[in-house]
This record gives sequence, structure tokens and C-alpha cells, in this order.
Amino acid sequence: MTTIQDIADKLGISKSAVSKALNNAPDISETLQKQVLETAVEMGYTKLRRYKKPVRKLCIIVQRDNIEYEEPHHFAYDIVMGFRQAAEPSGCEVAVVPVDVALQREVSYDAFMLQHDFSGAFLLGFSLGEPWMQDLKTSHTPAALYDNHIIGNPMTTYVGIDNEEGMNLAVRHLKELGHKKIGYISSALGSHIMQVRHRAFFQAMRSHGLKADPSYAGCSYYLSECMEKHLPRFLDMGMTAIICCQDTFASAAITQCRQLGYRVPADISIIGFDDIPMSAYTDPPLTTIRQNRIQLGKSGFDALRMLMNGVPIGTVLLHAELITRGSAGISYPG
Repeated sequence: MTTIQDIADKLGISKSAVSKALNNAPDISETLQKQVLETAVEMGYTKLRRYKKPVRKLCIIVQRDNIEYEEPHHFAYDIVMGFRQAAEPSGCEVAVVPVDVALQREVSYDAFMLQHDFSGAFLLGFSLGEPWMQDLKTSHTPAALYDNHIIGNPMTTYVGIDNEEGMNLAVRHLKELGHKKIGYISSALGSHIMQVRHRAFFQAMRSHGLKADPSYAGCSYYLSECMEKHLPRFLDMGMTAIICCQDTFASAAITQCRQLGYRVPADISIIGFDDIPMSAYTDPPLTTIRQNRIQLGKSGFDALRMLMNGVPIGTVLLHAELITRGSAGISYPG
């Protein structure tokens, strides 16, 4: 097991300097601290004292540019709350840590965790191309990832809902209402979950015997482009129903359809995904696929605890649930 002395010997500095660097002492330069942290991670050093404490320090790392969490109406608020509800009664101390790409470029994931004495993390809102997503492929610190999947590293686990099940529920519901021509609107496929939902849409269409042409999907980084380009295209193609990757897209689609002279659901049915708080208050109220975000947070802690106990759990998927409201209706022939 690597010791502080081992790190000091490798760097050619004193043991006390290494100790100060690992414990954020103010009289150690930022450059030296970074060098010590990176070397410690490379050598597999672990702060033994964090496992001797009665309280384990965990963190929820939120990519603040991609996901909101601070207010009750924010998407990730309940996920954070669920994690804390499970972790804190178990004797864990939980910190919510917002990060951005700039911070990820400054310090590796393992070094950040070591520097702040965190035993494990639950990561929310990370896109595929971010620096820490690359670090996690070979990291040694337990990490549970919401809606992200790292292949081949037993120190990571993927937590989410069964999006294939959710998309299947949406397509089946529309087919039962008589819809045969169904489109799919999505944000750009730069995240794992958007890729999963995109694939799941076509898989669900095929499994229900419906046409699954590539032109039946429209993707864009900008919501406005989806509404101004893909939605009118679908309407011109004679689509009678549209599934959206997220409730925000579905809400915008309802508004845009109304502006174009279409009635929802009389002329066009719309289904969202996620069941965010606003979904029940759109006009008409939005039919959507629910994620139980409190349970997702609790499952994030359970999965992380298993990793920290040496159980290499791979994937935890909760069941999806179809919430029927007023935005999807019967399709009448002709």
C-alpha cells in the first residue's frame, strides 16, 4: 500500500511537504499541490483516515452548465434530495459540488476526490466529451453516474430508468390510440441518454410493426431549430403524433403547433419524457414518461455504497411509467 513517504521519495521532497499538499495547507504552492495529487493518484494512494472516520464523505457532482438542481422545480432537485435522504441517515456526510469543464481540465477526477477527501461520488449532467468522462474510464474512486455508462471500469456504475421500456410504453400507447405515423424530436445526440432514447424510439417503432424511417426523427442542439425546422416537416409529412426526448421540447411543440394552427390532441398528439413538475400544467396537460427522481437519487446512493463495499455493480435501471394526460388523443382515419 502506497504511503506518504513513497510519494515523497518519488518526487524528491519531504514527507511533510506531501502531507501538507494532500491536506490543502496554505503554505504549499498550487503547482506543487497539483504535482503531489497527480502522483498520489498514479501510485494508488488512499487517505486511510477517511475510512477510519465514523462519517464517510460523499459528494454529488453536478455539471452546472447542463442540469439545474437548486430549486424544487429544477429537474435534478429531487435526485439530489433522494440521494441525501438515503445517505445521511446511513451516517454519510454529503456535499453537493457544482463543476464545469474548466475545473475538469485543471484537475483529474481521482485527484479532485483525493484532494477533498471524498470516498465516492454521484455524478449528474455530464456530456460524453467532458474531461472527467474520459478520466472515469480508468479512475479508481467509486462513481455512480446518472444517465451515463462507462464500459470496462468496475469502479463505476450507471443509474437511470429503463428508457427502452419508457419509449416502448409511449409508442404502444399511441398505437392503441390509432396512430401509425409517429415522429421523434430530440436534442443533439451528444449525451449518452439522448443516444439511448434515439435508438429506443426506432426499436419501439419496429417492435410494434410501425414504419421506422430515419426521416421520422429530427435532432438539433437548439430547441428553436427543432420547432422551426423539424416540427413543420413532420406536420407536412402527415404525422399524427410526436414523441419528444424531454418535456421541455414537448411543451414547446404544443405551443408551436398551436401557432401553426394545429390543435393538440385533436390534430396532433404529443408525448414528452421525464414528467418534470411543469408537465401537469401545460395546456393541455402533457402525457409523458415519468422518472421517479427521488428513487433515482436513493438508488444512486445504494449503487455507490455497493461499489465502495467492493461489489462491482454495473447498471441499475428503474422501471419507467407512462403518465396519461390530455396531450395525446385518438387518431381518426382520414
